[in-house]
Amino acid sequence: MFITNCMLSRTTELAAQRLGAGFFLPALFVQRYASMGGLDPGLFAAQLNGVRSFKDEAWCGYWNALAREQLASIETVLPGFAGAFSAVPADAADTKGLNWVALRDALSPFGKRVAALMTLNEAAAAVSSVDKQASPGSHRAMTALRSLVKAITYYQVSAFPGGTMARMEAYARSRALFDELIAIVGPLVGMVIEKHQIEVDGDAVEGYLVTPAGTARHPLAIITNGLEGTVQELAIPLLRYHDSGMAVFIMEMPGTYGYRQRMSLASEAIYHAVIENLSGHSRIDPLRVGFVGVSFGAYWAARMAGSSKKLRCAVACGAPTHHSFKVKSTIGIPDIIIKALLNTTGAHTLMDLGLKLKALSLQQRYRQINIPLLVINGDKDTLLSTQDSIDLAKGAQQGTLKLYPNDDHCAMGHYNDWLDLSQAWLRGHLVPDTSRA
Repeated sequence: MFITNCMLSRTTELAAQRLGAGFFLPALFVQRYASMGGLDPGLFAAQLNGVRSFKDEAWCGYWNALAREQLASIETVLPGFAGAFSAVPADAADTKGLNWVALRDALSPFGKRVAALMTLNEAAAAVSSVDKQASPGSHRAMTALRSLVKAITYYQVSAFPGGTMARMEAYARSRALFDELIAIVGPLVGMVIEKHQIEVDGDAVEGYLVTPAGTARHPLAIITNGLEGTVQELAIPLLRYHDSGMAVFIMEMPGTYGYRQRMSLASEAIYHAVIENLSGHSRIDPLRVGFVGVSFGAYWAARMAGSSKKLRCAVACGAPTHHSFKVKSTIGIPDIIIKALLNTTGAHTLMDLGLKLKALSLQQRYRQINIPLLVINGDKDTLLSTQDSIDLAKGAQQGTLKLYPNDDHCAMGHYNDWLDLSQAWLRGHLVPDTSRA
């Protein structure tokens, strides 16, 4: 109620000066970005509490400085990487002044193992058999890699939740660094990673298509995230599954970051266009296409599972489908999330937002989902309604429900567990069993 009262009275910024920004963010915020960047959760929580404002100058300046510290620190373990970096203005694209050839050469000996090293935090690295057996030179290369991933993550936190010039600049920096990183990592793990743009009715989808090397056709999983998620947030952990035999296309949700138009019911056409476009790709098997959605992206996974004739299966993690769109469900939702929803949907008032969200309800469409659907969530979702996940799995004709006990939205406390589960589930439905051939 306090958080809601601050939102309604427009005093969140004032209260954050006393309580810290972390008080006004979802409980899963720390776990989410710690998982992405291999950050120590305790340290990241302390850093989050050190921010006392959501205004661009304070918020972006704080996280941008931490990102640049990570980039500059690479020089101490990989001399020559950031030699000219200190001369680059802080507001410049942060790929300038960085020696990517030096990083590529340092990481090349790791081969496919590099994907597993990207998101190790310090505690995990301390017990990693790879780290223990590494030579001093290899250890320095791994440290450089993890520092780079942390920088990408800090820039993404700076960009949260988008919508302003400063946050979009941070978003661009995170993406630019990620582009350079995957250009190095892709060949090491045997994957072809290419930017893929699809024009749809005055908008553009800019995602990453990741396919096994070679000319063979592969099953495809289209993956979309939620309200303020980015492609790099999904791509970094998913690189661990480079031997799955599947291709993936990773895209952001319509209405966020680089899109020109707001998210609405009409956004369904964007996903249909993506499915149609990728089904015609020379390395994609059009008869084996699946769809994965995370958080608000899971809403679209459920919706597309019931409306696309080309999908063979879908995974919805933390989906809002009906209860989450009721007005009372916004009680306790932080001001910054409400503002992100207003920006994404194009709503001008809370009443307008409520009407737009109510129109998205899928309650009457559950039975239209006749393909296998895996529904995942924590059983104590504090951001959206766990009941939505329960009803969705029950209502779909082939729904399977996995609720992780004592976990929050999108089961972030079991992040690696549900990633493994969803990958195995997708392979079971999309990848042919050659052992019986």
